[in-house]
Amino acid sequence: MTDLKAKDIMSRPVVSARKNASARDIAMQILSGLYSGMPVTDDQGKVLGVVTEFDLLNRIREGKELVKLTADDVMAQPPITVDVNTPVDEVLKIMTEHNIIRVPVTEEGQLVGIIARCDILRAFIEPEFATYM
Repeated sequence: MTDLKAKDIMSRPVVSARKNASARDIAMQILSGLYSGMPVTDDQGKVLGVVTEFDLLNRIREGKELVKLTADDVMAQPPITVDVNTPVDEVLKIMTEHNIIRVPVTEEGQLVGIIARCDILRAFIEPEFATYM
């Protein structure tokens, strides 16, 4: 690939939930933010887990009410994360091996960004097709 690192392609700011956040509120945040999952962090920004649409849908399928659940009840753990200096080819390998759509990026153990599959694709498309904000 290239010499790109996670820090070069990660998205930020990244929204995270605390472990006591309502699963319903997380679902609403996911729906309004147009992303498919979010990290769960402690007060110091350490990633504790990740809540995905699948996690929420599985609880609904089990007959549980999201309003009665917290992030701690539904998050996948332990979390899979990458460091800001992880090479992009290693990030892609981790995402592929674990069949995940997004991976939180940490620096010194604290959440600083997130990489989704589309971020990796965006890094390798021709400049004339990129969108800059």
